[in-house]
Amino acid sequence: MLSQLRNVAKFPSSVNTLFVNCMHPKHSHTDGFLYTCFCYVNSHLFSKSCLCSVEPDNLTDVLEFLLLGFSDDPERQPLTFSLFLSMYVVTMLGNLLIILAVSSDSHLHTPMYVFLSILSMADIGFTSTTVPKVILDIQTHNRVISHAGSLIQLSFFYLFGCLDSAPLDSVLLTVMAYDRFVAICYPLYYPVIMNPRLCRLLILVSFLISLLDSQLQCLIVSQLTFCTNVEIPHFFCDPPQLLKLSCNDTSTNEIFMYFIGGIFAGIPVSGILFSYTRILSSVLRVVSTGGKYKALSTCGSHLSVVCLFYGTGLGVYLGSTVSHSPRKDAVASVMYAVVAPMLNPFIYSLRNRDIKRALQRLLNRTA
Repeated sequence: MLSQLRNVAKFPSSVNTLFVNCMHPKHSHTDGFLYTCFCYVNSHLFSKSCLCSVEPDNLTDVLEFLLLGFSDDPERQPLTFSLFLSMYVVTMLGNLLIILAVSSDSHLHTPMYVFLSILSMADIGFTSTTVPKVILDIQTHNRVISHAGSLIQLSFFYLFGCLDSAPLDSVLLTVMAYDRFVAICYPLYYPVIMNPRLCRLLILVSFLISLLDSQLQCLIVSQLTFCTNVEIPHFFCDPPQLLKLSCNDTSTNEIFMYFIGGIFAGIPVSGILFSYTRILSSVLRVVSTGGKYKALSTCGSHLSVVCLFYGTGLGVYLGSTVSHSPRKDAVASVMYAVVAPMLNPFIYSLRNRDIKRALQRLLNRTA
């Protein structure tokens, strides 16, 4: 039928035709008839237009999104529920222990561990943005999220952490890389440079940059127009999926989104690469092997978290470009949205003697 309609409408071969059920906005409360919206996407121009006789109004006031999640099989729902619940509990407990250990031990009131505690807070917020919604949806068998709820989720998701932008996690990792750079390359000036005032300023700037980026992303999504309730093949409101499902031309939105992502993601990555390049050059000038090991061991945990954070995000991005399967993309997104924040406390606690001693003292005090 699609080929017949394409021939009747005389669409060019480069055009992909989409049929979206939509309710006539002028008769949605009177006749109740279901109309069909004909949308086409020009693969060469990367533009999309709506060809229905009805002008698609922005129905964001009453619009609801249906999160399809991972699987519709009822037999898999208990396994998915148990998996997400256990990962969320482990993430919360691990990061809370890091925060309590740093705050309760005066020996850890240094810039590196203060930044680590802020990173743990960001991981808690990042995970809490999506995982509780997944658990609740499975338990209540209701995967609907309102338009306002999607914007709130999107705002906090980009604020706390997503590789496509400059989230709080990414900026904090850059700040922590700068801290290690000063500690290794300028050890005598470290207390002077990394003073409490500068640390507070770096944390404030990190939060403001992330807040700006999240609000810009929400502004892009809020301008989208949808013909009807939208099914999202993901476990959260993923902006690229919303752009694909939008009924209006999204070429400008996509350019603007990638432009923002390039700027906000490029700066943190450049800062991390610069810091570790200078660290490596300083370590290579050390004569003794013990000195080299001691210098590298101070940034080993941070480097592991950086590789985990960017490695999982890059793997998801490359996997989505190859597979073109939204469900597989959703499964892969679990790696950086859930698994990475869960593993961060283990990386720091297992590789850092100070954290292990602080945790031991904390547990002995509570026992």
